[in-house]
Amino acid sequence: MENFFNIVLRAAFQENLALVFLLGMCTYLAVSRRVGMSVGLGIAVMAVLIITVPINNLLYTALLAPGALTWAGYPALDLSFLRFITFIGVIAALVQILDMFLDRFFPRLHHNMGIYLPLLTVNCAILGASLLMVQRQLPFAESVAYGIGVGIGWAAAVIVFAAIRERLRYSDAPDGLQGLGLSFIVTGLLALGFAGLSGIEI
Repeated sequence: MENFFNIVLRAAFQENLALVFLLGMCTYLAVSRRVGMSVGLGIAVMAVLIITVPINNLLYTALLAPGALTWAGYPALDLSFLRFITFIGVIAALVQILDMFLDRFFPRLHHNMGIYLPLLTVNCAILGASLLMVQRQLPFAESVAYGIGVGIGWAAAVIVFAAIRERLRYSDAPDGLQGLGLSFIVTGLLALGFAGLSGIEI
């Protein structure tokens, strides 16, 4: 159980996808103007990551990894080159289901997210989490913990960033730093703050 929580903490803070690996920055910058919308997007990304990382882990270990098809009589077959298209297919299917769910039960949130919800399909943070899981050769239980951790970390980063950006509207920043310039500086400071949490273990 301690290992499970350590994986979640490490994935959420020490190896934050948005602030350490800089994955998903397009969505991170575009949808972080208001806290309400960032909370909705953070929950959506978290749900997608928590489900897709373990599913992709099962698909990779059972079908795509070298030697995974030994049970079918093909011990030398290596289908790992199909991991990109397989992972994207799983992500696209889940995002489509999430899109229909939000449209049916949370139409206002669905409308506010606009084009950014379907773009989760090609969000590099979501694909990157599955690829990092494969690179680290995580077993299924640890991939569940990793999916939870990266989801919490990305959602926390975008929500904190949106809260700071709302305050920055009232700041008297120099003309050259207004807009994205100040946003990049804040992102760098947040990344330093998250880096200060390295070494935390339970």
